[in-house]
Amino acid sequence: MLPKVMGPKKRDGLAGVGPLIRPLADSQRPLRQQVFELVRAAGLIPRVQVAKDLNISPASVTTISSELIEAGLIEEVSARRDEDAGRGRPAVALGVRADAHRVAGLKLSDREHSAVIVDFAGKLIADDVIPRHPGPMSPEDLLQAIETLIDRVCQKAALKPEQLSAVGIGLPGFVDYAEGVVFWSSVLTERNVPLASAASRRLGLPTYVDNDANLVALAELWFGAGRSISDFAVVTIEHGVGMGFVMNHRIYRGAQRVGMELGHMKVQLDGALCRCGQRGCLEAYVADYALAREASTALNWGYREAQPMMVLLESLFDHAKAGNATARTIFRRAGRYLAVGLSNVINLFDPALIILSGERMRFDYLYAAETLAELDNLVINTGRPRPPIEIHAWGDLLWAHGAAALAMGELSETVLGSRRELAAQ
Repeated sequence: MLPKVMGPKKRDGLAGVGPLIRPLADSQRPLRQQVFELVRAAGLIPRVQVAKDLNISPASVTTISSELIEAGLIEEVSARRDEDAGRGRPAVALGVRADAHRVAGLKLSDREHSAVIVDFAGKLIADDVIPRHPGPMSPEDLLQAIETLIDRVCQKAALKPEQLSAVGIGLPGFVDYAEGVVFWSSVLTERNVPLASAASRRLGLPTYVDNDANLVALAELWFGAGRSISDFAVVTIEHGVGMGFVMNHRIYRGAQRVGMELGHMKVQLDGALCRCGQRGCLEAYVADYALAREASTALNWGYREAQPMMVLLESLFDHAKAGNATARTIFRRAGRYLAVGLSNVINLFDPALIILSGERMRFDYLYAAETLAELDNLVINTGRPRPPIEIHAWGDLLWAHGAAALAMGELSETVLGSRRELAAQ
C-alpha cells in the first residue's frame, strides 16, 4: 500500500505560520544557571569577566553570584594579580565549591564494571574496577553489582554512599535517558528494564542512565577534546560499536532519545548476524565478536565461550603483525567497513572532529593508512578537507567520567531550579 500524499493543513482557530514553540536558545535558560556553568567551565573567573562573557551588567553578576555563594554552590577565591608581582591586594575570582556535592559515575560493560567519584568541580576523588564474567546478567544481579561497586568506590573515597548526591550509569544498548529505561543491552538478560528507578530505590540516591557511547561523548565534552568544539562525534569500538554525537555543545539523542546507533547502521543487506538480532549491521563486521567469528572461520581457530575473547583477539593481532595474510585480511576487512560507517557520519553530519575511542584502538589496523584512504574515497568530494580523526584509547574510567558528568549535569539542573523555571515559562 502506497503512503498517502498529504497537503498543507490549517488548524482551526490558529493564525499565522511557523513553529508555535520557542527555540531552545541558551539565552532562555535561567541566568543563574548560565553564571554557574560559566564559573564551572572556567575553573576560576573574575566577576568582571562573567559580566563580559554573558553580556550582562556587573550588578547582575554581583546579585547572582551572591545568591550562589549563599546557596553554597560557588565561593570566592583569592588569586594574586600577575602584574602585582606579589604586591598589593589579591584579586578575587569565583570558583565552584568543590565539596558542595559529590557524584558517582559507573560504566557497566561485558568485561568489567568501573566507577569514579568526582566532586562538584569535577575533580576525581576515587576510582575502582570490578572484573566480571562475560555474558548478560539478570536485573537483580546487575543491581547487586551496582551496589557493590558503589560501596567499594565510596570506601576508597572515605565516604558513605549516602554522602553522594547523585549517580550516573552508562551501559551498552538502547537506552532512553529521559525515562531511565534500558530497552535492550548486552549486559542484561531482560528487555525494557527501568534501571534508573530500580537503582535509585536500591541506592537511595537520584540515579540516571544513558547509552555508554553518549557518555564517552559527554566525557569529551566536559573533560577532553570536545570542550571547545560545538559539533563532534565519538565512535566507540569495543564488544560493540557505538556513537555519541554533540551538536551545539549538547548531546544529541534523537526524537525518541535512542538515536545515533551507528553500530546498527546497515552496511550489507541480509548480511552477517548482529547480536541485536538483525543482519547486516556495521557492528557485525567491526566489533569484537565479529573479529572472533572471522578468525574462527578463516583460520579454523576453535573459539570457546569459556575462553576470554581478548586472548583470541590478541593472538589474531599478533599474527597480523607477524605477516599472516589471513589475519591481516580480517582486520583490513573490518577497517573497510569502519570506513563506510565513518564516511556516512561525515556525509550526514559534517562534524568538526571525529574521535575514535575504546579498547580496540590498540588494533591500529582499524585506523591504518589504508582505512583512512578508503574513507577519503567514500566522503563527498567538496574540495574541502574532511574532519580530522583522533584516537583516544583512554579506557573504561573515561566512560565512567562521562557517567559522572551526566549525574553532575542533572544535579546542577535540580539544585539551580532550572527545570522548574523553564517549565513555568
